[in-house]
Amino acid sequence: MTSTTETGTKSVAEEQTGGETVSAHAYHAAGAPPNAAAHGQQHPLRLYFAVWILLFVLSGCSYAVDYFNFQGYLRWTLIIIFMLLKAGAIVAVFMHMAWERLALVTAILLPPLAVLVFMTTMAVEGHYTYFLRQIFFGPGS
Repeated sequence: MTSTTETGTKSVAEEQTGGETVSAHAYHAAGAPPNAAAHGQQHPLRLYFAVWILLFVLSGCSYAVDYFNFQGYLRWTLIIIFMLLKAGAIVAVFMHMAWERLALVTAILLPPLAVLVFMTTMAVEGHYTYFLRQIFFGPGS
């Protein structure tokens, strides 16, 4: 809802911030996003470069798994761990999830986690069903 002042219309953002004299339209005119200017949220470039180097190190570790010829469960466990670490760093820093509210982080990250738990449960149940078929119907069925 807007109200008028002696200089023109007053935006909702002005009313919610206690009637500050600088409106969101003034920030847009200056070329700065309204939320970044209002909160003063600046992330240092050093953090982005550190995460970038960390991603290179994790990628190198992932390639080292193949180079050292790890096999079986150890290979796939290491590859998945390095993959999840890289994805977590990208989501946290480059997608700015580390600076979001906990409710939003939970709303975004909980559904994929629930799907992962569901897939793990179905895989365990599939192995159990295969095991029972081997016992009651014999091999090759």
